[in-house]
Formats: sequence, structure tokens, C-alpha cells
Amino acid sequence: MAKSLIVVESPAKARTIKKILGKGYQVLPSMGHVKDLPKSRLGVDVEKGFVPTYIVLKDRKKALSDILAASRTVKTVYLAPDPDREGEAIAWHIAEAIRADGTKRGKGKKKEAPAPPMDVRRVLFHEITKKGVAQGMADPRPLDRHKFDSQQARRILDRIVGYSLSPLLWKKVRRGLSAGRVQSVAVKIIREREKAIDSFVPEEYWSLTARFAGSVPPEFTAKLVEAGGEKVRPGTGEETLALRKAVENGPFLVREVRKKMRRRSPPPPFTTSKLQQEGARKLRMPSWRTMSVAQSLYEGVDVPGAGLVGLITYMRTDSVRVAAEAVAAVRDHIREAHGEKYLPPAPHAYRNRKSAQDAHEAVRPTSPEYPPARVKPVLSRDQYRLYEMIWNRFVASQMAAAEFEQTTIDILCEPSGSLSGGGQPPAGGYLFRASGSIPRFLGYLELYQEENGLHAGPSPGEQEEGKGEEKDEGNVLPDLSEGERLALRELVDAQHFTQPPPRFSESSLIKELEEQGIGRPSTYASIVKTIRDRGYVRLEERKFFPTELGRIVTDLLEESFPKVMDVAFTARLEEELDQIEDGEVEMARALDDFYQPFSEELERAKDAMPELKDELIATGIPCQACGGEMIIRFGRAGKFLACRNYPRCRNTANFRETPEGGVELVPDEEAGVACDQCGKPMIVRRWKGSRYIACSGYPECRASRPYGIGVRCPECGGGEMVERASRAGRMFYSCSRYPDCRFASWSLPVDGPCPVCGYPAMAEKVRKGGKTEIVCLRKGCKGKKTEETLTEAG
Repeated sequence: MAKSLIVVESPAKARTIKKILGKGYQVLPSMGHVKDLPKSRLGVDVEKGFVPTYIVLKDRKKALSDILAASRTVKTVYLAPDPDREGEAIAWHIAEAIRADGTKRGKGKKKEAPAPPMDVRRVLFHEITKKGVAQGMADPRPLDRHKFDSQQARRILDRIVGYSLSPLLWKKVRRGLSAGRVQSVAVKIIREREKAIDSFVPEEYWSLTARFAGSVPPEFTAKLVEAGGEKVRPGTGEETLALRKAVENGPFLVREVRKKMRRRSPPPPFTTSKLQQEGARKLRMPSWRTMSVAQSLYEGVDVPGAGLVGLITYMRTDSVRVAAEAVAAVRDHIREAHGEKYLPPAPHAYRNRKSAQDAHEAVRPTSPEYPPARVKPVLSRDQYRLYEMIWNRFVASQMAAAEFEQTTIDILCEPSGSLSGGGQPPAGGYLFRASGSIPRFLGYLELYQEENGLHAGPSPGEQEEGKGEEKDEGNVLPDLSEGERLALRELVDAQHFTQPPPRFSESSLIKELEEQGIGRPSTYASIVKTIRDRGYVRLEERKFFPTELGRIVTDLLEESFPKVMDVAFTARLEEELDQIEDGEVEMARALDDFYQPFSEELERAKDAMPELKDELIATGIPCQACGGEMIIRFGRAGKFLACRNYPRCRNTANFRETPEGGVELVPDEEAGVACDQCGKPMIVRRWKGSRYIACSGYPECRASRPYGIGVRCPECGGGEMVERASRAGRMFYSCSRYPDCRFASWSLPVDGPCPVCGYPAMAEKVRKGGKTEIVCLRKGCKGKKTEETLTEAG
């Protein structure tokens, strides 16, 4: 019989720990949280100091019952959920249940079971390996009340905000809406970026680039950067033309050649935030998926010859700290696998952000004994890709810096005599500058490259050297001498426009949340997933757009709850939660400091917040199907008109807002075909951005079909490509013969064969900068067509 009970969250983690500890221990999973606030009510007694009421979750009753039954047969219970706030809350609730169970049985006339366990202890496993489990079991500790209170405070704050704002939105806008303390601020960040893009006014500017030939090849380009010792950036074509005329006759002399070696240090190992960012950028993996896969790697994988092994350390961390023994082990691996020249004389040391809690190490492999190639056969595709990225990043973090030779050439043009347009050239002449770099030693870049790739710029957090120098243009420069005369081969003037700030990708949104202090490592993934699932934002071409619903709700909340929606205020709350965990602030005081101003804003909003349900939704437009009134409703696809008599009448229509603020129906677009069921004309309707064809006789006739784009399916040849919409509201194109033919494309299919492989259709791709290319739809083919010019990539 087992002498001790160990409780963890998941069955996978339980199996790995059981395998490591063997006989003498019973290991049971709690299946996550066993208790939570009730869904049907607030569950928090504000008047009594924010006292929460927890209930056992319905689908956790069996798991908790099994834990209580097992606890009656052992002397010691070790609570080993994850080593963070959520894990501490799970441990606390299980400990309370065990103690309550013992007290309940002790009051009975007959003892139903042995006495309750003598000892309930907390153990922390930072990695699920023999070493990590042994270290945790050797250092049992009491439950951490401060950490539990920090988790409780977050849960209570979120419950108060959610259960106060959501009913208000139901009343003012429509039922089913929700708001959250952190999610609403995240939507606001996306909304603010969209406002900045909408209000952005592009500024015109020009550049003048020269192509020179020296005494030795190759030819190279240089940009005009100064005129008369002052920086130059022409704002119009006329200014550029004047500069062109001033320099077109030369002469051009090499004034200075500067060469220097630049080092680029490797990035630190992953924190949770950086893991999610790189997972989204490199692997195109949503943050929630990244965390789910990382959890499985942490909890254990069955490795042949080694059994169940946790492959990575705990994945929720904001620290870049690494244990000394792990650094020593990876340095030995670098020496053996890559060679002595890739090993720096001393280990790299990385500093944490000021706000980092440093409770856990960085995310890293648990042992160099399990390189990606060894474990690939037992990992899923996503597990392998993520593990390989974690492995490469960690190993690279202790490899030698990359070295680049950077060359900058300044070319002086001092025209003699008067300029062609009259006047004298400026004192100091005109200065062109060319920059280029050559990698001399790749170092860590042979194993891991960030978004910046192969360039000589500084790594994140590294001080920029030589600020103010021209950006490396990727030139391969000839070996020139100062004073050498150059031949001008070409002068090219180009018009440019300043660009608006970019929309957030999932990677850059997580980075923004971290930098603004919104949320913590354990919450980033759930924030991003929640705002998408609730229809406040949509993801198109991997960029976030606020939906119409997101804009309306954000603007309402920002006007009525300026503090809740304030980014700085939300960040300060996160700091207070950290202070509660550190024992510096009491939970009740922190909650009261938030609740008092919030409750005042809530009372004002009940009267002051506009009721869109009544004021904007009523249109006065008659329903063409039943004669009732058409009203504005909100869906995942935005605003649309629907009959007030829904569900008895299901008529819907598109509309547009007039400059005067009114609403008018958008005339139906005729599809040009008759309904095959009733003979009436078919019209074009929209749903989530995609078009479909429906009978104009609706609701008497409900016939509809997808909207064809006039391109034959390239896969089966028998169907037509039609518009469809995904659940998330993103349009794609598929064969009309679905499900018999499952061919689909995110890009707009274009009729006509590929010039390279002959595939019967191509697709329209919009690249960065708005450039459109026609590319082959066949996977693996790089054939493309740009501006009627057929080329073969590669």
C-alpha cells in the first residue's frame, strides 16, 4: 500500500511522476481546478470584505472524490500542481477539502476510515525529470497563502468586472455580450491602433540613388544623404529633380571608407511571452496552441530507453535565468556538437526585466541527452516543431556571438562652376553613402535566427553602436581607396510615402501586452483567444482588425469606464497582484481600492451609457417579408438589418448609414439567374464578408447556393470555385462540389494555366507594400506571373 499521495493536475503528468517515483507513492490527477466561483451568481460577498464562495465543479467531483478517498489511507499528501498562482489555488482548494473531509468524519459516532493524513505539504516540480522530481520531494513546504490570495484577487477582480459590465451591455446593446477587465483593454489596444491607421495622413518623400563603378568590381549603389553638410530628404519631385541636375555631371570621389567588425550577441532563452511570439511568427501557431503543446512537453513524453520524461522546464515564466548546472551541460554540448570556436570563453549572462517575478527558470530543454532528432519519432508534428525551436534557442543562447564586417563608403560630389539651373553648389557639396556587411563568423546564427535574420544590427537589449549611420542596405561593396574617382552609371529618383503603424499580429500583440504590463505569462494566450472567440476582433492575413461590435463596445466602455479601460491603471493592478503574492499588500485592501471607484462608475453608467438597443437599432424601415419593422442587430460579421418579429420572421438585409446619421436599405444586387425551385430572380447576399445567392422570394422560398467566381475547380475540373466564410469570418474559396471535392484556397483563384507546371488555375496574392502577384495554386510550384510577365521563380 502507498504511504504517500501526490496530487497533480493532469493524467499525463501523473503517469510521468508515477514512473519516476515507483512504488510507495500513489499519484492522482485533479484534472485542473476542482473548485471555482459559481456561474449562476457573483459568488463574492463585497460587504464582508470580498469573501468568495467556491463550489466543487460538476465535472471534477469524481476526481476530488478519488483524491479524498486516497488521502484517508496515507500519512502524507504532497500537493504538486504547477508552480504558479493557479497551481497554488488548486493545491489550496484540495487541502481545504482534505481537512474538511477529516473534520467531518471525525465528528461521526463511528469512524468510517482511518484518521486524516498527518501532513499536507506543497511540492514544486520545475521540471518533470528524475532530478526535478527528486529536488521537489526533498524540499516540501507549507502552502503559500500570499500566492493563493494573489490568484483569488485576480479571480475576484475579473468576476466583479465581468458580472457587472456584461449585464449592462446586455441591457444597452444586445444579449450575449461580455466584457472583461483585461480582455476589454486588449481590444482597446487593437481599436486604438486601428484609429491611428484610419487617421494617418501619408507624407510624400523622395530618394535619389546612384549606381557607381570603381576601379574594381562590383558596381554598387549609394544614396544621397547630405547637401552642404545638412541631412537631405526631398519632399517633392521638383526638389529631387533639382538635386539630380546638381549632381548628374559629378565629379564623384571616395571621401572616406570605414570598416569595422560588429558583433551580434545571441538572444536569451525563452520566456513565456517570447515563446508565444516566436511560436506565432516562426511556426504560425496560435498562442493557446503553443501553450498546450508546451504543457505536453513539460508533463512528459515516453522516450525509448528512458521512459516518461519531461522534455522542457515549466513553461509559464517571465525569467531568463538558467541554473548553473544547465549552463555547464549546454556548454559541454556546444563543444561536442559544434566545436570549440562556437563556445564563448565565459557563459552569457542575461538580465531579467524589472517586472519579472523570477520564480522559475527560462523555458529550456531539461537535458542535452534528448536532442530533437532523438525524440522526433515519438513526438507529434507540433510537439517536434516547438521542441526544436526551444532547443535551438536555448543552445544558441550560450553560443558565440556572430561577427560581421561592416563597410561604409562616403562619396563626395562637388560640382565646379554654376549649377545647370543657376546658382552655386552648396559649400561642402553633396554626400552619397553606401553601406554593406559581410558575415565573417555566423556563430549562434548557424543554429537560430530571429526575425532580423543575417544582419549586423544589435540583438534585442543590446546597445546600438554607431547610431545615426545609414541602415545596412545589403550591398556587396568593392575594395575602394579614399580619393578614388568613381564613374556614375545611373541615377534613380523614387517617390515614397510614410506608412501608417502596422496592425497587430498575434506575436506583436503579445509583445505589446507584455510591454504595457497587461496580463502575465499565464494569461496572454487566454486573452488573445477570448477576444477572438467573442467576436470583438477578427484575424485576416495574420493581422488583427476590430470588428464593428468590438468598436461599439470598446467606445461605450471607454466613455463610461475610463479607469477600467485605462492601460496604465490595468498595469498598476497587475503590479498590485504581484505585491499581494510578495506579501506587501493585503488582498482585501487591493480589492477595495479598485471597487470603490469602479462601483461609482458603474452606477453612473447605468443611466448615462447610451442605449443602442433602443436609440440606434430601431430604423423605421418596413420588413419586405412580413411588414414588421427592420432593426439593426449585431453579429460576428458586424451590423445587419433583421426583422423585429424574429424568430417568426427571419428576413435580413444589408444597409448603409447616411451622412445625416440615418439608415437606408442597400438595393439588392441581382444574381442574373432564376431560382430553380420557384422561378423568382436570385439576389446576392453577404454573410461574414463572403457572398452567396438567395431567392428573392424569401421567406416563402428558402433556396440558396454559394456565389461562384467563374473559375473552374483546378483539382476536379467539374465544379466551380465559390466564396465561403470560415467560422472566424475569414473568406476562402472552395469547390462547389464539396464534400466530393475538398479543394480550397485562402487566395482568390484566377483562371488560366501556370506557365511553369501547367496547373489549370493560379491565385492572386497581395504581398507587402500592396504589390499583387499571380502565383500557382499547386502546392510546391513557384510559378508566378507579375504584370503580365511570366517568370519562373528560382
